[in-house]
Amino acid sequence: MNQHTDPVVTTTRGSVRGLRQCGVTTFLNIPYAAPPRGAGRFAAPRPHEPWDGVRDATRPGPNAPQAARRLGRVDMSPYFGDGWHRGEDYLTVNVWTPADADGDLPVMVFVHGGGFVAGSTRSALYDGSAFARDGVVLVTLNYRLGTAGFLDLPGAPANRGLLDVVAALRWVRDNIAAFGGAPHNVTLFGQSAGATVVGGVLATPEAAGLFRRAIVQSGSGLGAFTTEQAARVTRAAARVLGVEPHVDAFAEIPDERLVEAASALAGTDLRTAAHHDPLIGLSPFSLVLDTQPAVSVAAGLGAGVDLLVGTNTEEGNLYLVPVDAYATSTRADVDAVAARAHPDPVRLVETYRRTRPRASYGELRSAVMGDALFGAGSRALADAHADRSGAATYRYEFAWRSHALDGQLGAAHAVELPFVFDLTRLPGLHGAHALLGPDRPPADLAPHVHGAWIRFAATGDPGWDPYGPERRATMRIDADWTQIDDPRGQERQAWN
Repeated sequence: MNQHTDPVVTTTRGSVRGLRQCGVTTFLNIPYAAPPRGAGRFAAPRPHEPWDGVRDATRPGPNAPQAARRLGRVDMSPYFGDGWHRGEDYLTVNVWTPADADGDLPVMVFVHGGGFVAGSTRSALYDGSAFARDGVVLVTLNYRLGTAGFLDLPGAPANRGLLDVVAALRWVRDNIAAFGGAPHNVTLFGQSAGATVVGGVLATPEAAGLFRRAIVQSGSGLGAFTTEQAARVTRAAARVLGVEPHVDAFAEIPDERLVEAASALAGTDLRTAAHHDPLIGLSPFSLVLDTQPAVSVAAGLGAGVDLLVGTNTEEGNLYLVPVDAYATSTRADVDAVAARAHPDPVRLVETYRRTRPRASYGELRSAVMGDALFGAGSRALADAHADRSGAATYRYEFAWRSHALDGQLGAAHAVELPFVFDLTRLPGLHGAHALLGPDRPPADLAPHVHGAWIRFAATGDPGWDPYGPERRATMRIDADWTQIDDPRGQERQAWN
């Protein structure tokens, strides 16, 4: 890499100029695929055209079309970003690398969350400077969202957002050495919808050999829709738009109308005679697969890839506390979410009441929601990988509680992210209505979490015992770290 004040790197499509500050060199908005415009919004990603001269990579670029997204009284703008920045050339990566990088550094590639409909590399939480400071080349990427990314359209390839992630991994393979990274030592990691995509990529044969390790933060190996469920969403979208449910009709519709129509699909009931809704109505979009990623991994896909997978202790709180539904939850609410999530809701609720005898209805509702969305699918993925992959499997549970929203937010969904990126100092994360609440977390917690993720990426070992069929070792991450075996085992059995 050029060591002058304005560093220039030559990629396979052209040269880019980054920005060097405080020992870190940053490159923003580098295309990894062609702009998805017109009918191309519903096609597999294609190579970007080469460019002449040196492309400026010092400023953020456009992101995927999306609606503004809020979660009640909690400020999630550091997570979702500040909305849609229009522009067609948004299939891009950001790269952070040490200013003195001389090659062969571990590479980490992050896939953002946002319910398959929101989020971008512009979000403040995904600044990779701390990774570069600590000797990692960090890559974040935009991918197609909502209708363009995940609506299952006749005449179009499925899971186009996932295909974008695979295309970005190919870009990393072909280019990351020029930024100081080792193409043979790539860790793919993601959170929430991004973590579910990572699980899908793990089970994608075409992605074999593109990454060595994977981290699934609050995702699900059981989070995909069946083609029958996806077809229900497609018919509903076609009705909203007044067109036929085929790619040719959707290709004529501008992005603004597609975004508006996607918002109208929220709450679509996807339960069928044979399958529950893995997202319990929270998003009309997900991966579309008739074989869940955990089942594919159990059959041998993803073999040889080390896996770190985990969840937060109170995932469901994010969907209840900010909208004042936690304290007002009733027995009927608990029963209703169990009925949406499980074929035997009575047995499920009885198990949670037995294991949590003093729990309020809000706590029970949150626990069932959290396991329906993330916990059960994360355990299934870890079990499948530990049984069949031949590579190392590790589990964690993030338990540090945020005191946001009068102390009720707790160890909710997304609370671990500032610790992984070592960004707990961000002002937008602190306050009564901010993700980390009014109190400062323990000073050593973020460096410890961040360091474990880096250690796993560099060596395949985050620093605790592996998870396996004989011993389900799990690291409970809080102010103090405690290794426990098979946490919440009875609740685990209720989902089998």
